[in-house]
Amino acid sequence: MKNVVLIGASGFVGSAILNELLTKGHKVTAIVRNPQKINVENPNLAVIKADVSDTNTLINACKGKDAVISAYNPGWTNPHIYEETLRNYPLILDAVKQSGVKRLLCVGGAGTLFCAPGLRVVDSGVIPEAIMGGVKSLGEFYLNTLMNEKDIDWIFFSPAGTLEPGQRTGKFRLGKDDLIVDENGNSHISVEDYAVAMIDELENPKHHYERFTIGY
Repeated sequence: MKNVVLIGASGFVGSAILNELLTKGHKVTAIVRNPQKINVENPNLAVIKADVSDTNTLINACKGKDAVISAYNPGWTNPHIYEETLRNYPLILDAVKQSGVKRLLCVGGAGTLFCAPGLRVVDSGVIPEAIMGGVKSLGEFYLNTLMNEKDIDWIFFSPAGTLEPGQRTGKFRLGKDDLIVDENGNSHISVEDYAVAMIDELENPKHHYERFTIGY
Protein backbone atom coordinates (compact mmCIF):
# COMPACT_ATOMS: atom_id res chain seq x y z
CA MET A 1 0.00 0.00 0.00
CA LYS A 2 1.25 3.46 -0.90
CA ASN A 3 0.41 6.61 1.03
CA VAL A 4 -0.08 9.35 -1.56
CA VAL A 5 -1.33 12.89 -2.04
CA LEU A 6 -3.65 13.40 -5.01
CA ILE A 7 -3.99 16.99 -6.19
CA GLY A 8 -7.12 17.74 -8.20
CA ALA A 9 -8.92 14.61 -7.06
CA SER A 10 -12.40 15.87 -8.00
CA GLY A 11 -11.65 16.56 -11.66
CA PHE A 12 -12.29 14.39 -14.72
CA VAL A 13 -8.92 12.64 -14.60
CA GLY A 14 -8.38 13.09 -10.88
CA SER A 15 -11.60 11.31 -9.93
CA ALA A 16 -10.67 8.33 -12.11
CA ILE A 17 -7.24 8.18 -10.48
CA LEU A 18 -8.83 8.49 -7.03
CA ASN A 19 -11.13 5.57 -7.77
CA GLU A 20 -8.24 3.43 -9.01
CA LEU A 21 -6.10 4.28 -5.98
CA LEU A 22 -8.83 3.33 -3.52
CA THR A 23 -9.74 0.20 -5.45
CA LYS A 24 -6.12 -0.92 -5.22
CA GLY A 25 -6.06 -0.28 -1.47
CA HIS A 26 -3.82 2.76 -1.32
CA LYS A 27 -4.10 5.50 1.28
CA VAL A 28 -5.01 8.87 -0.27
CA THR A 29 -4.98 12.47 0.89
CA ALA A 30 -7.04 14.38 -1.67
CA ILE A 31 -6.29 18.08 -2.17
CA VAL A 32 -9.30 19.85 -3.71
CA ARG A 33 -10.77 23.34 -3.94
CA ASN A 34 -14.32 22.03 -3.50
CA PRO A 35 -14.54 19.05 -1.10
CA GLN A 36 -18.26 18.68 -1.79
CA LYS A 37 -17.34 17.36 -5.23
CA ILE A 38 -15.76 14.29 -3.64
CA ASN A 39 -18.66 11.88 -3.31
CA VAL A 40 -16.58 8.89 -2.24
CA GLU A 41 -16.34 7.65 1.32
CA ASN A 42 -13.50 5.32 2.19
CA PRO A 43 -11.47 4.72 5.36
CA ASN A 44 -8.30 5.20 3.29
CA LEU A 45 -9.38 8.64 2.06
CA ALA A 46 -8.76 12.01 3.72
CA VAL A 47 -9.91 15.20 2.01
CA ILE A 48 -8.23 18.58 2.48
CA LYS A 49 -9.71 21.80 1.12
CA ALA A 50 -6.91 23.92 -0.28
CA ASP A 51 -5.82 25.90 -3.29
CA VAL A 52 -2.59 24.72 -4.88
CA SER A 53 -1.14 28.19 -4.35
CA ASP A 54 -1.40 27.61 -0.58
CA THR A 55 2.16 26.39 -0.36
CA ASN A 56 2.28 25.77 3.40
CA THR A 57 -0.84 23.61 3.39
CA LEU A 58 0.49 21.65 0.44
CA ILE A 59 3.88 21.08 2.05
CA ASN A 60 2.31 19.86 5.29
CA ALA A 61 -0.10 17.56 3.46
CA CYS A 62 2.73 16.00 1.47
CA LYS A 63 5.20 15.44 4.31
CA GLY A 64 5.88 11.76 4.95
CA LYS A 65 4.02 10.53 1.87
CA ASP A 66 5.38 8.04 -0.63
CA ALA A 67 4.45 10.08 -3.70
CA VAL A 68 2.34 12.94 -5.02
CA ILE A 69 0.10 12.59 -8.04
CA SER A 70 -0.96 15.89 -9.59
CA ALA A 71 -4.06 16.08 -11.75
CA TYR A 72 -4.12 19.85 -11.35
CA ASN A 73 -6.10 21.80 -13.94
CA PRO A 74 -7.48 25.33 -13.44
CA GLY A 75 -10.55 24.30 -15.48
CA TRP A 76 -10.86 24.09 -19.25
CA THR A 77 -13.46 26.88 -19.28
CA ASN A 78 -11.29 29.15 -17.12
CA PRO A 79 -10.35 32.17 -19.27
CA HIS A 80 -7.08 32.44 -17.34
CA ILE A 81 -6.07 28.77 -17.67
CA TYR A 82 -2.83 29.61 -19.49
CA GLU A 83 -1.59 32.05 -16.85
CA GLU A 84 -2.81 30.01 -13.87
CA THR A 85 -1.20 26.79 -15.09
CA LEU A 86 2.16 28.47 -15.59
CA ARG A 87 1.89 30.22 -12.22
CA ASN A 88 0.60 27.33 -10.11
CA TYR A 89 2.33 24.24 -11.47
CA PRO A 90 5.81 25.48 -10.45
CA LEU A 91 4.34 26.18 -6.99
CA ILE A 92 3.14 22.57 -6.80
CA LEU A 93 6.56 21.33 -7.88
CA ASP A 94 8.35 23.47 -5.30
CA ALA A 95 5.97 22.50 -2.49
CA VAL A 96 6.41 18.79 -3.18
CA LYS A 97 10.19 19.21 -3.19
CA GLN A 98 10.11 21.18 0.07
CA SER A 99 7.99 18.46 1.69
CA GLY A 100 10.72 15.90 1.13
CA VAL A 101 8.60 13.61 -1.08
CA LYS A 102 10.84 11.91 -3.61
CA ARG A 103 8.35 11.16 -6.42
CA LEU A 104 5.95 13.37 -8.40
CA LEU A 105 3.61 11.94 -11.02
CA CYS A 106 1.97 14.57 -13.24
CA VAL A 107 -1.09 14.14 -15.40
CA GLY A 108 0.29 15.52 -18.64
CA GLY A 109 -1.16 16.62 -21.92
CA ALA A 110 -0.88 15.28 -25.45
CA GLY A 111 0.11 18.61 -26.98
CA THR A 112 3.87 18.09 -26.82
CA LEU A 113 3.75 14.59 -28.31
CA PHE A 114 5.04 14.20 -31.85
CA CYS A 115 2.43 13.26 -34.46
CA ALA A 116 4.97 13.34 -37.31
CA PRO A 117 8.74 13.74 -37.44
CA GLY A 118 9.53 17.13 -35.95
CA LEU A 119 5.85 18.08 -35.60
CA ARG A 120 4.17 18.28 -32.21
CA VAL A 121 0.41 17.90 -31.83
CA VAL A 122 0.15 21.47 -30.50
CA ASP A 123 1.56 22.80 -33.80
CA SER A 124 -0.43 20.49 -36.09
CA GLY A 125 -3.59 22.59 -36.34
CA VAL A 126 -5.89 19.91 -34.89
CA ILE A 127 -6.34 21.41 -31.42
CA PRO A 128 -9.44 23.61 -31.04
CA GLU A 129 -8.69 27.21 -30.14
CA ALA A 130 -11.03 26.95 -27.14
CA ILE A 131 -8.61 24.65 -25.31
CA MET A 132 -5.33 25.89 -26.76
CA GLY A 133 -4.48 27.94 -23.66
CA GLY A 134 -4.55 24.88 -21.43
CA VAL A 135 -2.70 22.72 -23.93
CA LYS A 136 0.08 25.25 -24.51
CA SER A 137 0.62 26.12 -20.85
CA LEU A 138 0.89 22.51 -19.68
CA GLY A 139 3.25 21.81 -22.55
CA GLU A 140 5.41 24.80 -21.68
CA PHE A 141 5.60 23.70 -18.04
CA TYR A 142 6.81 20.28 -19.18
CA LEU A 143 9.31 21.53 -21.74
CA ASN A 144 10.68 24.53 -19.87
CA THR A 145 10.47 23.48 -16.22
CA LEU A 146 10.06 19.74 -15.68
CA MET A 147 12.62 18.72 -18.27
CA ASN A 148 15.20 20.76 -16.37
CA GLU A 149 14.19 19.37 -12.96
CA LYS A 150 16.85 17.17 -11.32
CA ASP A 151 15.94 17.31 -7.62
CA ILE A 152 12.83 15.12 -7.61
CA ASP A 153 12.00 11.91 -9.47
CA TRP A 154 9.18 13.11 -11.76
CA ILE A 155 7.10 11.74 -14.61
CA PHE A 156 4.78 13.55 -17.02
CA PHE A 157 2.20 11.06 -18.27
CA SER A 158 0.66 12.22 -21.56
CA PRO A 159 -2.70 10.71 -22.55
CA ALA A 160 -3.68 9.79 -26.08
CA GLY A 161 -5.11 12.47 -28.35
CA THR A 162 -8.62 11.70 -27.11
CA LEU A 163 -9.16 10.99 -23.42
CA GLU A 164 -12.76 10.06 -22.67
CA PRO A 165 -15.02 8.09 -20.33
CA GLY A 166 -15.08 4.41 -21.21
CA GLN A 167 -14.17 1.03 -19.83
CA ARG A 168 -11.40 -0.22 -17.59
CA THR A 169 -9.86 -2.88 -19.83
CA GLY A 170 -6.29 -2.91 -18.58
CA LYS A 171 -5.18 -3.41 -22.18
CA PHE A 172 -3.25 -0.57 -23.79
CA ARG A 173 0.13 0.38 -25.20
CA LEU A 174 2.71 2.69 -23.69
CA GLY A 175 5.16 4.87 -25.59
CA LYS A 176 7.61 7.72 -25.08
CA ASP A 177 7.29 10.92 -27.10
CA ASP A 178 5.21 9.90 -30.12
CA LEU A 179 1.41 9.96 -30.25
CA ILE A 180 0.10 6.39 -30.15
CA VAL A 181 -2.50 5.64 -32.83
CA ASP A 182 -4.52 2.53 -33.61
CA GLU A 183 -4.87 0.73 -36.93
CA ASN A 184 -7.39 3.34 -38.07
CA GLY A 185 -5.12 6.25 -37.22
CA ASN A 186 -7.09 7.23 -34.11
CA SER A 187 -5.36 8.16 -30.86
CA HIS A 188 -7.59 7.43 -27.90
CA ILE A 189 -7.71 6.02 -24.37
CA SER A 190 -10.39 5.75 -21.70
CA VAL A 191 -9.82 7.77 -18.56
CA GLU A 192 -10.27 4.53 -16.62
CA ASP A 193 -7.36 2.85 -18.44
CA TYR A 194 -5.27 6.00 -18.14
CA ALA A 195 -5.78 5.75 -14.37
CA VAL A 196 -4.79 2.06 -14.42
CA ALA A 197 -1.49 2.92 -16.11
CA MET A 198 -0.81 5.82 -13.74
CA ILE A 199 -1.24 3.60 -10.68
CA ASP A 200 0.82 0.86 -12.33
CA GLU A 201 3.62 3.43 -12.54
CA LEU A 202 3.08 4.42 -8.90
CA GLU A 203 3.29 0.81 -7.75
CA ASN A 204 6.09 -0.32 -10.08
CA PRO A 205 8.11 2.70 -11.25
CA LYS A 206 9.54 2.21 -14.72
CA HIS A 207 9.93 5.85 -15.79
CA HIS A 208 12.13 8.45 -14.16
CA TYR A 209 12.72 12.11 -15.04
CA GLU A 210 10.81 11.64 -18.27
CA ARG A 211 7.53 11.71 -20.11
CA PHE A 212 5.66 8.69 -21.38
CA THR A 213 2.31 8.21 -23.09
CA ILE A 214 -0.53 5.75 -23.60
CA GLY A 215 -2.99 4.67 -26.27
CA TYR A 216 -4.89 1.68 -27.60
